[in-house]
Amino acid sequence: MSLVGSVQVDLAVHLGSTEMPVHQLLRMGRGAVIELESAKNEIFTLFANDMPVAKGEVMVEGERIRLRVVEMLHKPPEMR
Repeated sequence: MSLVGSVQVDLAVHLGSTEMPVHQLLRMGRGAVIELESAKNEIFTLFANDMPVAKGEVMVEGERIRLRVVEMLHKPPEMR
């Protein structure tokens, strides 16, 4: 296996946000839907190991949700 193949990277995308009381959250079961305050074509930020690495857009095609990267972000000089 190559060295690159053994590197673990945690990816995260912030798609939107909402506010709800804790008691409502605790009553939710499997398959519950939480509506987010976010526009359909809003730009998102992709994080790799908690560092922003790209910007993109959410694309909905039928029942599939796709994330399309439209801009790669550069590391700040102190992180290089």
